[in-house]
Amino acid sequence: MSKIAIVTDSNSGITQAQAKEMGISVLPMPFMIDEETFYEDITLSQPEFYEKLMAGAAVVTSQPTPESVMNLWDELLKEYDEIVHIPMSSGLSGSCQSAVMLSEDYDGKVQVVNNQRISVTQRQSVLDALELIGRGMNAAEIKDFLEKDKFNSSIYIMLDTLYYLKKGGRITPAAAALGTILKLKPVLQIQGEKLDAFAKARTVSQGKTIMINAIRNDMNNRFGGAAPDNICLAMAYTYDLKAAEQFREEVQEAFPGFDIYMDPLSLSVSCHIGPGALAVTCCKKI
Repeated sequence: MSKIAIVTDSNSGITQAQAKEMGISVLPMPFMIDEETFYEDITLSQPEFYEKLMAGAAVVTSQPTPESVMNLWDELLKEYDEIVHIPMSSGLSGSCQSAVMLSEDYDGKVQVVNNQRISVTQRQSVLDALELIGRGMNAAEIKDFLEKDKFNSSIYIMLDTLYYLKKGGRITPAAAALGTILKLKPVLQIQGEKLDAFAKARTVSQGKTIMINAIRNDMNNRFGGAAPDNICLAMAYTYDLKAAEQFREEVQEAFPGFDIYMDPLSLSVSCHIGPGALAVTCCKKI
């Protein structure tokens, strides 16, 4: 049986320390901040990132260089027969397509999974890949399985501010100004490739209710039932851990019996939506 390595990137929320414990590799995502390059969880921590972001620094996301990707693969292939590479969603970054192109020179030894996950759902794909290795699948079979499973997940995110969407050119200044005046709390969704609008809440409480109801609807109508043995329930947030922990209590009350995993949201998404965002996600168990 082939010896298979798992590679993902730091958008999964998996830290370098956690990666060592799990026996996987995590590529750090690079950021240009005021024209200086930083690497997530290597030279850029979550607190440092938000300090720079909220101070008005120019933050630009990037992707791992081809050299860094190939160097990691080459090193792993000295010990492993095959690699399953699970990058962030192809709809949110070009890093997935870049990895697919690079893998063409590896004679099938590197399988890049384009299953359009990010943050805690991407982390779940890594856990699923480890489970599938245990079931005896090879790298190509794991890639095929995870890509067929890609729509069995949902993410709903409530923003605290429209400022960063406006700054990134994702909404017009007029729309941002109107939303700010009305104190709207946009709820976004990720199902498949893109980060899309889902609903507009007038209050934080209403936004939380919208997300909880949306997750419950997906569990029951898309994923076969809201049961802990069928669904992985997880949460993510930007910057405000106290608010996230309070929301987790509310989600736990809405879904008793579930173990709820929670992580800071990927910095690649955080730089576009800003601090104070809350997210709830679910994945159908494999």
